[in-house]
Amino acid sequence: MHMVIYALVEASTENEALATGRTVFNRLVGAEPHSYAVFDYFVTFDEDDTTVAGKARWGDLPTAAPINSEEGGELLDRAWNATKEEFQRNLDRVKEAIDELSDEEIMRDEDLARHAFHQVGAYEGPSVPMYDQHAMGIRHRDQLDRVLEEEEDSQTLWIVPADVHF
Repeated sequence: MHMVIYALVEASTENEALATGRTVFNRLVGAEPHSYAVFDYFVTFDEDDTTVAGKARWGDLPTAAPINSEEGGELLDRAWNATKEEFQRNLDRVKEAIDELSDEEIMRDEDLARHAFHQVGAYEGPSVPMYDQHAMGIRHRDQLDRVLEEEEDSQTLWIVPADVHF
């Protein structure tokens, strides 16, 4: 499956933001030392040589955008909305499992209940669409606000999208 994930990175230029974003995405696909793969591969939106990922799948998204620009704000809204929607989807599955399944059924992972429990608690991977520049998942609003506030000169905070496969 494919999804769009986002990296919030500090950079002076679009090229530097893209390079830093690629470092984040490389960590998430296990291509960096001391990292392990939570996604199979990624494609950034400057790549035109694929027919199944990136622009070919999702249309034109900015390669990277300053967080305080219109494009950056739109990407940030998309990233945060995806984060909330994925969390709520998994949380609803957890609540339903607790209400409708016996302990034994949950233990046997009926209806993928334990998978949903895992996804609610995940720090990276398909249930976490947004990452900081250290490849740490941004899982709640306080975390996002800290990343946004840490960079006082918002001209240097960029958002970089990538299509990932998992």
